Amino acid sequence: MKGALQVYDVACPSLVGNPLGDPTTRATPIYVPAGYSSESAALPVMYFLHGFSGSGVQWSNYSAFTSNVPERLDALISAGKMPPVLGVFVDGWSALGGAQWINSEGIGRYADMLANDVVGWVDSHFKTIRAPEGRAVLGKSSGGFGSLSITKSHPGVFGHVACHSGDAAFEYCYLHELPMALGPIMKAGGIEKWFRDFVQRAQATQMRGDDHVVINMLCMAAAYSPNPGAPLNLELPVDLSTGQLNVALWEKWLAHDPLRFVPLHLDSFRRLKSLFIDCGTRDEFNLRWGARMLSQLFKTAGVDHLHEEFEDGHRGVNYRFERSMVWLSQRMASRLLKKA
Repeated sequence: MKGALQVYDVACPSLVGNPLGDPTTRATPIYVPAGYSSESAALPVMYFLHGFSGSGVQWSNYSAFTSNVPERLDALISAGKMPPVLGVFVDGWSALGGAQWINSEGIGRYADMLANDVVGWVDSHFKTIRAPEGRAVLGKSSGGFGSLSITKSHPGVFGHVACHSGDAAFEYCYLHELPMALGPIMKAGGIEKWFRDFVQRAQATQMRGDDHVVINMLCMAAAYSPNPGAPLNLELPVDLSTGQLNVALWEKWLAHDPLRFVPLHLDSFRRLKSLFIDCGTRDEFNLRWGARMLSQLFKTAGVDHLHEEFEDGHRGVNYRFERSMVWLSQRMASRLLKKA
């Protein structure tokens, strides 16, 4: 790399007192392009949000025969294919595997952590363009969902958004997994017993084949239907013995579906300078259809955006960040030049 990637410990006051007891200081890799110094001109910043079960430092993992996202970012800048930017790889890990980048009584205040704590820390430690025109948020999967959700919950912080294979159309991506999670939970004797066994099993050896769908649904429940005082402070929207859908709780989940909240916050999305949405045609979680419906919603509402599909699935598609990084950075540069 011609630039540098360094991990910083970022204090996040918004996470103090979080119900899972997760760390309030987060290891956060930050990419700095070659030539940057305290005397340099202020730079735009791209904030990257990982998906479920990811972490901030995971972005820098070695990838055999290919490049990770920080390496791709460095290569694009070094080749002159995009202007220099700072890259911040935010950590949203929790004891349940993630946080969906929202404020939740079951997990913590991760939307505030991102929009207030991390952005504030970066602005105070680096020469940045401290305006929405100079900030982009890019995420994949749960991180893609987070890039849309943060636009709704904290409008005006980010002016440019990229949603790669983001969670949307919850009936398609979540509903069929709820009954799949019930069998292992029933066999274990309940949510808490399953989770305790899961943690011990994963630490001793590795996750079991059916573990992912269960922990994924528990994390989503902690985010979308938290219930302080209940096992793990969450409530699944299905009866644990019969599988009957709890419509009232399911409606709480649906309130977080981008297809539901975007129409209620169109002004926030119209304020964006750039909006990028993509998904693979073979996405294993049916997210292609959520992306298509979301694009149609934006078209109908007159929200300018770019929607693309590519021939691939959900995993191993970090190369798609090259497309969004170039497109967003060029639009950031154009908007900043006009403002100047």
